[in-house]
Order: sequence, then structure tokens, then C-alpha cells
Amino acid sequence: MFSLAVDPQRLWFIAAGKTPAQLHPRARPAQFLAELWKYDCAELFLADPRSGRYLEFNLAANGAWWSAEFIAPRQRADQHDQAFPEVATFAELSAEGGWLSALSIPLDLLAARIDWSAASRLNVTFITRSPAQQFVSVNPLPGETPDFHQPKHFSPVEWIDDAAIEP
Repeated sequence: MFSLAVDPQRLWFIAAGKTPAQLHPRARPAQFLAELWKYDCAELFLADPRSGRYLEFNLAANGAWWSAEFIAPRQRADQHDQAFPEVATFAELSAEGGWLSALSIPLDLLAARIDWSAASRLNVTFITRSPAQQFVSVNPLPGETPDFHQPKHFSPVEWIDDAAIEP
């Protein structure tokens, strides 16, 4: 399960699961760590369709996270992992095994990196059931093997104004 929300300063990515997640052995709450995708995690992809640039954010059930900027599919802007210091994560693990984690990204960071706007595109994916791994994408992606790095197939961003929702 997931949700996306925006406030005046930040984009929020909230992910949850009902069963225990298999965490990267070095994953620590709110810490930046590469290769989270080798274990269970949620992923958020945000793209600028004009430039082709996109960001990938990985979020583990315990709030560990990773991100990278790409100039084209699977072509990183910088080969060195570098955490955005303004990104924050939060997490809660239940005794029954369920979990909820959230990633908070400043909108000005998104505007500077990928020209975040109404034209932006996104996708949410999950990697679950590690070590066998099941790959789930909100947007249908072509190909016989899982490849989440397909920004041309991401969905346009559409926000629902809560004032327009009637009880």
C-alpha cells in the first residue's frame, strides 16, 4: 500500500505492508544505504519528461533510504552515492509484523533537480518477498524481466484537491 501527498514545502511518500519485510542487514532507521533494492523496499520514481532526468528513492520498512539522480534510463548523473541532507524518513514496525514508513522530500529540491511541475511524471514500485523477490509496479512496464527504469511509461502527476472531495 502507498500514498503520496504534498504540503506547501514537501512531497510525502508513505508506504505500508501487512507482513514483515525482509530488510537489508545493514539497514538502520533513517540512514542512507545503497542496495536496498536487493531486499524488500518501496520505490518512488519522479521524472521530468522534457529533459529525461529522473530521481529514484528507495524506502525500507524501517525508514532506511537511498536515492539517485539519472540523466537517462539507468544512466546516473553521479556514480557516487550522495544523500540529500534535506530528505527525512519516518517508520513504525508493529509487533505483528506490519510496517509503515514515510519519506519526505523538499519541493525546492525536486524543482532544482528535475524541474518538478504539473508536467512531472511518477511511478511507485515495490520489491517484496525477498530473497525470491516479487516485483510490483503501479504503472504497467513493458519487458519480460522487471525493469523499473522506464520513465517514458511513468504516469502524469495528478493531485486531488481535498477541498473537492465531498464527505
